[in-house]
Amino acid sequence: MAHHVELLKDKVDAMNLTDHQSSVMRFPSLGAALLVKEMGGEPILQMTCRDRNRLALQADLLFAHSRGVNNVLCLTGDSVMLGDHKEAMGVFDLDSSQLVAAVRTLEKGKDLGGSDLEGGISFCAGAIVTPEANPLEPQLIKFEKKIEAGAEFIQTQAVFDMENFKSFMDYARQFPVKVLAGVILLTSAPMARFMNANIAGVYVPPELIDEMKSAPKGGALKKGIEIAGRMIRQIREEKICDGVHIMAIGKEELVPEIMAASET
Repeated sequence: MAHHVELLKDKVDAMNLTDHQSSVMRFPSLGAALLVKEMGGEPILQMTCRDRNRLALQADLLFAHSRGVNNVLCLTGDSVMLGDHKEAMGVFDLDSSQLVAAVRTLEKGKDLGGSDLEGGISFCAGAIVTPEANPLEPQLIKFEKKIEAGAEFIQTQAVFDMENFKSFMDYARQFPVKVLAGVILLTSAPMARFMNANIAGVYVPPELIDEMKSAPKGGALKKGIEIAGRMIRQIREEKICDGVHIMAIGKEELVPEIMAASET
């Protein structure tokens, strides 16, 4: 992780630090955010409601702010049944919209119990949306709730169908929020088919799967980098949204190559 931070800190605006992604126990997002800060990068602290009640969530927010971590992505969190500790108890005292609202309450000098804080805090708070969900309407309702709660930026789940994403952005542009499109690095055609079959809200169009299949032997990863770079370039040139969130899952060292591919 430290190697990736050193590699990327001067090449990207910020780095997302996941909070027990897929309900698998990992190094904590808050600890990772502090490491990024110490190494000179800009962290985005991901915080899920799955593992902590409102007391712990507020305490972690206060601690993060005191250490100069000022970006937070508020998530409800995956079910523990998806992870490696299926006997764990999911908390879900708050949901993602309520966590965004809690951030704004703390900024006003109060905690959720109504007590006054000694000193103020300030966060750039965001949330997520799945623009390729089917049906889409429940996602739009959640999207509006998160913005009403005070979300300043929205990171999308993986986007592969640009025409569909443009339609979503036509709707999203009526709201005062910045949108970052999720771009996942495809590493093989089987990976793309696996995501279609197993990950809700992710749809890799057949033409992209065929393009991955057409790569020469040993060239699938290069093709995936090319596709991701092409998508980022289209988003930038057509001003579809405000930025991108590159997800090179397990291959973060390739992010500079993806960025370079977006410039060609």
